[in-house]
Amino acid sequence: MTLRVARAARRLTDDWRHLVVEPRGSTALGISFRPLQAEAMGLPPRDTLAALLGYEYQLIRLGALWNRMEPQAGVFDPASLDWQVEAAERAGKQIVLAVGAVKNFGYPEFFVPPHRLQPKLRERSLVTATSHPELLAGAMSFIARVVERYRDRKSVVGWQVEHEPVDPLGNEHSWRLATEFVRQEVDVVRQTDSTRPILINGFVPMSLPVALQQWFRTRDQGDSLSLAESVADIVGVDMYPRHALTGRAGFGVYLDASESRWNGRLRSLLMKAAAKARVMITEGQAEPWESVTNPPNPASLAMYSCPPDRVVENYNRCMRLARDSACALEAYLFWGAEYWLLRQKNADPSYLGAFQRILDLDA
Repeated sequence: MTLRVARAARRLTDDWRHLVVEPRGSTALGISFRPLQAEAMGLPPRDTLAALLGYEYQLIRLGALWNRMEPQAGVFDPASLDWQVEAAERAGKQIVLAVGAVKNFGYPEFFVPPHRLQPKLRERSLVTATSHPELLAGAMSFIARVVERYRDRKSVVGWQVEHEPVDPLGNEHSWRLATEFVRQEVDVVRQTDSTRPILINGFVPMSLPVALQQWFRTRDQGDSLSLAESVADIVGVDMYPRHALTGRAGFGVYLDASESRWNGRLRSLLMKAAAKARVMITEGQAEPWESVTNPPNPASLAMYSCPPDRVVENYNRCMRLARDSACALEAYLFWGAEYWLLRQKNADPSYLGAFQRILDLDA
């Protein structure tokens, strides 16, 4: 791990054009779609998804956002998800459906409707079936309805339960879901549909400071990857090898995982997980992670945390590590597809070009 001070925005290069792309073998490729992030970037969600579905990948992850689908007590409105599922089906994609309920992928990662938040979640607390029985009951009911609605869709190939479920919610909230809370949600999915695999994902620390923080904050019950290994059919790995801690005056302080350390941590995880379950990369960093919520979009420049060449490099490293670890990756999902379209809109097609180069290798 290296702590770097670097200029945040730097010259955009075409290095991504010249990198050798690692073969993927049997690994499916795909993306996650985040309609709220598209909106935040000024992109119409329907047009954004339509554009992304035009690329020749196999798998897409969609999210059932509880507060969008249950806008008030007693109302279940699946329209916000129906159109996404239908569009993905028309494009011939397979779907991993993240059913939540408390957490789901994409900022703010917390999607509980206000009428379900009694009592409120206290910071530094463990959210259990005893402390929040009504929240658990509501979550289980919502999950069951989502699974019931989409289980007859052949395009749906798996269910994701929660999102990094027993880890704290980033740096914004310190409460955590108890493992037993999540296990009961998993049980509901299995009871409602016993035919499809269950995915649980977790964040793999790519630096010693983050690893120590992760261990300390989850030392009482383990982290999300440990839970995934014990209860899920598929272990999902979220990896971000370079991200900003803070930034000011055009510079950022970055945690940058060196390749040797980065490789060792991920190789160990892949070997361990593959011995117990199927494994996929649920979030392979393919957009900048700077010190602001929405990734910056500077004209003719690229952000240091993830310029276009890192889209290929991060993918390549995972493919090499999986091969060296004798781990057959189920899938690799690129994280940041909406950002690629934002860049294209602003005269920078390089992120989409890097993605297309990877797709072209096995076309």
